[in-house]
Amino acid sequence: MKKNIPTQAETSQSRRKFLSLVGAGGAAALTLSTTNLSGASFKSNPQYLVSKDKTDDLIFMSVVKLSEMIRAKKVSSVELTQAYIDRIEDVNYHLNAVVMQCFDRAMDEAKAADAALKKKQIMGPLHGVPMTLKDSFEAEGVISTGGTLGRIDYVGKKDATVLARMRNNGAILMGKTNTPEFTLAGGGMRGVRTTGNIIYGLSKNPYDLTRGTSGSSGGAGSIIAAGGAGFDIGTDWGGSVRLPSSTNGIAGIKPTSVRCPRTGHIVDYGGVFDSWQQPGPMARRVEDLMLLTPLMSGPDGRDAAVVPMPWPDPALIDIKKLKVAYYPSNLIADTAEVTQNTIRQAARWMEEAGAEITEDMPLDIFTELGEIRRELVSGDAWAFLKRAGDLHGSNTLSESIQNRLDNGIPISADRYSELLTLQDKNRTRMLQWFQKYDVILCPTTATPAEEIDQGIGSEWTTRKPGASYCGPYNTTGWPVTVVRGDTDGALPVGVQCVAHPWREDVSLAVAQYLESRSGGWRKPMI
Repeated sequence: MKKNIPTQAETSQSRRKFLSLVGAGGAAALTLSTTNLSGASFKSNPQYLVSKDKTDDLIFMSVVKLSEMIRAKKVSSVELTQAYIDRIEDVNYHLNAVVMQCFDRAMDEAKAADAALKKKQIMGPLHGVPMTLKDSFEAEGVISTGGTLGRIDYVGKKDATVLARMRNNGAILMGKTNTPEFTLAGGGMRGVRTTGNIIYGLSKNPYDLTRGTSGSSGGAGSIIAAGGAGFDIGTDWGGSVRLPSSTNGIAGIKPTSVRCPRTGHIVDYGGVFDSWQQPGPMARRVEDLMLLTPLMSGPDGRDAAVVPMPWPDPALIDIKKLKVAYYPSNLIADTAEVTQNTIRQAARWMEEAGAEITEDMPLDIFTELGEIRRELVSGDAWAFLKRAGDLHGSNTLSESIQNRLDNGIPISADRYSELLTLQDKNRTRMLQWFQKYDVILCPTTATPAEEIDQGIGSEWTTRKPGASYCGPYNTTGWPVTVVRGDTDGALPVGVQCVAHPWREDVSLAVAQYLESRSGGWRKPMI
């Protein structure tokens, strides 16, 4: 079968050739993305996405649909912002997802957005749409703690790059969402399985308040699922966008490594783990990820790793021409039957669409990548976490972080260097294996949302096999979209749609097709 996307050899050709491969739509998207690098507004003849969302309840509509309604003056930004504020005040008492609010400022900005629209002045495709933001990002004029005590009253001095780009395109910030300390401390205390920290406490899942949100973008996943904001921006170092997207039943994307700047994040750019982390949007519908991700992308003059790559158009992908690898279990984690069945169903849907599907998985590479990752992350006895605490003036750290520091054993410099070499060799092996396929479908985590109260000894660590589904794709840097794939479960189960480097178009197109079959996000019980 002829492939619809270029091979790896073809993608290594010149940038001009790449632009021709992704088509005029991708080139146009690149132009729109790069015009925002200096903070310029998206004003001249923007090509807006057209929503496919059939939702009729205002607070649960997609961002694309909401933006259409605001531009058409079917709803005002003030009405929408107030509706979201009301929803947060209704549900956040239970969820503890939004941990810092700036409602008064948001309402002022909504009034300004409506006034500008009356003058036919549109800031961009997000004009007047309210959002929340993971508390690990700095936000000007808003307390931004990153979950660490040294910043308990720290007021942001400048918007993180990805937030600035959203606001430059018309978005309105309503508040910050909960995250573990430095995004890396789980629930902050031993025996707890959810997002939380010692400043704000624990967040809960809107589908079952005894269950966790996953993390580290757990507050974001919870409030988006509950209809408390149009969208949020998370970060993914080892699944931190994908895991809460899965367990909260929403859509989220980890873009290709170094596509989006980390500037203004509490764990920003640089260091041994630099390529593992990417910011990514989280929303109720896949069409919103298609809108938001290119607006976030491209160099900012600070994060030196970011590459000015084009944004190819997901609408140009022909699903029936794709070659799909899928695996219901990686044979490492004890994977629930409902999770495995969700992946099998997703593969059948792809086959029904005409795609060529094969059950396949590079188990030996996954196993080695996991072992290398675990040894690398603790190789300095977690000293990088101690440095983070010192940098932000935190004399007391989360119990889960302190436990790592107290029990960490450093490895030798020779071994550390060897691990970095082995990691790169296995990235090459992964890329070579992937040449046979265009996309991979697999679980995001082993089970649906877990109970929060797990007990001492059961807390999340890098050795927990459930993390084995996400970590490999942070190591490879490949783009991954997560979308709800189950059709009748009480708790959501997300499907990872993994694509080749820079081929977010393939990942998103597949996710949107699966969303059309499963129904995607569904209103929670709360």
